[in-house]
Amino acid sequence: MPQIPEKIHELTVGQLAARSGAAVSALHFYESKGLITSRRTAGNQRRFSRDTLRRVAFIRAAQRVGIPLATIREALAELPEERTPTREDWARLSEAWRSELEERIQQLNRLRDHLTDCIGCGCLSLNTCVLSNPDDVFGERLTGSRLMAEQSAAAAARRRGGPRG
Repeated sequence: MPQIPEKIHELTVGQLAARSGAAVSALHFYESKGLITSRRTAGNQRRFSRDTLRRVAFIRAAQRVGIPLATIREALAELPEERTPTREDWARLSEAWRSELEERIQQLNRLRDHLTDCIGCGCLSLNTCVLSNPDDVFGERLTGSRLMAEQSAAAAARRRGGPRG
């Protein structure tokens, strides 16, 4: 891993990529999503502050455990004055994410345990599909792909604080 002298306070995108292990394209993507920031030189080149290394490490660690980028962005926005995340920040945020991760683990365990029963056809009315249609509850109301649109509308209503579908 290339070392950067301590007297250098700003990194090029290439230096940041080399030190963080993230691809340049990923860094550009993170910046476009508001996860990291840079300044532009007179020649329109990106320059990142040194503490961006820790932010990128934070982002990549959160991604590795399955935290969506939108959730990561919200977490980083909560930090005072957009400061670099600390170990305490990670502990606090990871505790908040624990229940979400536990739910994903349970879903993955169900998938693993019932994978041979899943045909992946999307009809959602098979009484043997314990993954997407436990106890054939969807088959009592609707069949086929129409159900997916109904579920999406219900999820959107919940995000807006509206009634559940």
